[in-house]
Formats: sequence, C-alpha cells, structure tokens
Amino acid sequence: MKTQLALRRNVCVGATFLVLIAGFGTASALLNRKAVVQAAGAQAPRFEVDPMWPKPLPNHWIMGNVIGVSVDAQDHIWIIHRGASIERMEAYAQATPVASECCLAAPPVLEFDEAGNLIGHWGGPGQGYDWPESNHGITVDYKGNVWIGGNGRAAPGTPAGQPPASGYYNDNMILKFTQDGKFLMQIGKPGQSKGSNDVENLKGPAKLFIDKKSNELIVADGYGNHRVIVFDADTGKYKRHWGAYGHKPDDTPLGRYNPNDPPAQQFRNPVHCAELSNDGLLYVCDRPNDRIQVFKPDGSYVKEVILYKNTLGDGSVWDIAFSKDPEQKYIYLADGANEKIHIIQRDTMEVLTSFGDGGRQPGEFYAVHSIATDSKGNIFTTETYRGQRLQKFLFKGVGPVVKQDQGVVWPKTAKSPF
Repeated sequence: MKTQLALRRNVCVGATFLVLIAGFGTASALLNRKAVVQAAGAQAPRFEVDPMWPKPLPNHWIMGNVIGVSVDAQDHIWIIHRGASIERMEAYAQATPVASECCLAAPPVLEFDEAGNLIGHWGGPGQGYDWPESNHGITVDYKGNVWIGGNGRAAPGTPAGQPPASGYYNDNMILKFTQDGKFLMQIGKPGQSKGSNDVENLKGPAKLFIDKKSNELIVADGYGNHRVIVFDADTGKYKRHWGAYGHKPDDTPLGRYNPNDPPAQQFRNPVHCAELSNDGLLYVCDRPNDRIQVFKPDGSYVKEVILYKNTLGDGSVWDIAFSKDPEQKYIYLADGANEKIHIIQRDTMEVLTSFGDGGRQPGEFYAVHSIATDSKGNIFTTETYRGQRLQKFLFKGVGPVVKQDQGVVWPKTAKSPF
C-alpha cells in the first residue's frame, strides 16, 4: 500500500511539473509574441469608451436606427435616426389613444455639444422638398450646411409590412439644409431613378462628402445604384460619375458575394461611403465586397484593399473616418458585421489593431454603422438595427500596439498599463 501511495504521489508531482512547464512555455510564447509586436515598432491611436456620453434625451424621446453621424467646425456632433424603426412597445406615448407616459420618437436630426447635451433638433417632411422615406447619412459641410440622403424603397403611404413594388426605389434624392433646418436645395426626385448612369437622380444615396477645395459634393450612391457621383455643391449641377475600378457603372446583377470568386468588377449594393483625404485620395466603401477602393477625385482608380474577406451578409466595410493628425496616418473602419472598429495604417492599408465586440454595453456594438472624428481625435459611432445609439470613444494618444484585438476598451485606472 505504501509503495502504491508513493507511486501515485510521484505521478501527481510529475504531472504538476509538466503542467507548470507547459504553462511557462505558453507564457513565454505570449511574452515573445508581445515583444515581437513591440519590437516591430507598430504604433496606433488608443481609445477608451466614455460610458456616460451622451446625456439622456429630454421629453421622453428615444432614438430608432441611428444611421449617420457628422462633426461640425464647432465640434458639435450631428446624428440622424429613423423614428419609424422604433418598436410599438417602445413608443406607447405616441399611440392613439396614448397608452403610457413613455416614449416618443425624437426628431430625426439631433445636434449634441461635446459634453453630450442635446442642443438642437429638427427634421421631417416639410414644404418645398421630399423628405426620405428612410433617411440615411448626414454630413455637415465646411460652410455649415447639413446634407442628408436616404435609402427607402417603398412609396410614401405604403402600408406597414407591405413590400415595395418590384424594382422601385423611392429615395432618389439628396437634401441640403441650414443648421437650423431651413431647406436650401434638393437633387433628384422620388421614384424617378433610371439606374446607375442617370445623372439627374440618385438611387438610395448612402453618404456624402463635400470637398472644400473644389466645392464638390461627392456621393456614395449607394443602395440602388453602383457608383460614386459628383455634383457642384452650390448649384447641384452634375459633374461626373464612375463605378468600381473607375469603370462605367453597370447594373447587371452580380449575385451573392463569394469570397472565393475573383474580385467583382462592379460595386455591390450598398456603396456605403466616399471619404476624401487631405492629400486628395477618395476612399470608397464597397461594403458587401469587403473592400475599400481608392480613387483620385476625377475617378481614376488607384488601388484597393480587401478586408476580412470571409465576412458575408452585411459585409465588413461600412464607414471610415480619418485620424486628426495633418497626415491622416490612420483610417478608422466601422465594421458592423464583425462589430469592431479597425485601426488601419493609411499608407500601407494594414490593420494595426481593432477594438469592440458585439453586445449592448458601452464599448460594445450592435451593427456599428457610421463613424466620425472631432478636432481632438475622439471617435463617435452610431448603431443601426436594434443598436439605436450613439457612442463616444476618447482619444488617449498614440502608443505601441500590444494586442491585435483589444476587445472592449473600457476606461482604465491611472495605474493600468495600455
């Protein structure tokens, strides 16, 4: 019996020793990997979520799908959302008859200050313009004008739950307003698009950018069309348009995206963003094709990068914003399928690190849709579908990359290392 006990004790000690050795080996490998990353000298901006931003809305107001964000010259944050997407039980106060004290859809356009206070609100149907059936995207230009698009398919008055007529797209227009909601201009008319080579109408315009140097309006167009199109930002006069690789756009159906196929020679729907860098490169989000294509402002193709190519469904490339250093060294990519913000080195288009995860808590995402930065380098994101919110991520400087996937960037104590 003593011999058996001694044998068992020796076996246990030996097994424990092997586990410790294996643990030390794993720890050593992780440390070595971290050391390799740090030795490579990769630097990236660092962020922490601000869980107390923005402040609660007044008047029992709530937000639906939040599908656009922009920051103006005063570092005011503008968002646009869809009140019609709010579920019935979220909005008993707007039922007929009124069913409870809470809640009501907030006005579509909301303006916040840096502290998270709501300081402005407006939007919706009015005289002289056609408000989108399903608004999409908001941009405040260098003159302070506010631009919105839309991607609604059903004609106004279509009963809830009834599908739109086959091939019909209602939101074929762009609207321009002052910051207090005064209507200035409309480009395009509802239901009038003739396809991706129609220069009078849009078809589901997703996002807009106004080039200060040329005073041109650049549109990611978008949900029904397969192109980028450019107009004069004052007159609305058409200037030029193009499809993927600078080709003439083609509306021939491409079928579902397959990551094993050669890169598609046309954009898929939606063409979801078009952002111009300070050095004159236009970055276009070809969302379902999991790629960013880069052009000169005249439509000349420069290059592309495919990111997370096995992402199906909604795709990986939803929206981008640039870092606020003069060189715009970094691109921040909102990826609403993988639920992350990817930080990309702009010159090499290499993903340096990512943060975020799926979920409902601060720093997590449910369909992160749009992204913008303020003058201090802070990031603002919106979430569509049932995400229905706006978040702020505080810029914490640039430091060494120690994790490829940071997860939720929760606020750290002063003693915590990055």
